[in-house]
Amino acid sequence: MEARAELKFVRISPRKVKIVLDLIRNKKCNEAVAILKHTPKSASEPLLKLLNSAMANAENNHDMDVSECFISECHVGPGVTLKRIRPKDHGRAHRILKRTSNVVLVLKQAE
Repeated sequence: MEARAELKFVRISPRKVKIVLDLIRNKKCNEAVAILKHTPKSASEPLLKLLNSAMANAENNHDMDVSECFISECHVGPGVTLKRIRPKDHGRAHRILKRTSNVVLVLKQAE
C-alpha cells in the first residue's frame, strides 16, 4: 500500500528541487522531516509541507502507521515556464525564464 502527494507549479526550478530530493530519497519519514528542517535550501520548505501532506494522506486515507513509512519514490519534473523580458543595452531585450516544478512524493510502509 502506498500514499502519495503532489505539488504542482512550485516557483523553484526542478534542478534546485532535485538536490534536496536526493537527500531524503529512501529515508524514513521522521528522518526526512529532520533533514528538511535543517537543510538551508529554498526548496526544503515546500518539500517539508509536501512530506507532511503525504504523511497525513497515509495516516488518514490508507490507515498506515507513519512511524514505519519511508519515502519509496520521489521525483521532480518541469512545470510551466514563465517568460519575462529584461531590457538590455541599445534597445535590445533578453528573455528570462522563470521555471516551475511539479514534485511527486510516494510513501510506503516497511514490511
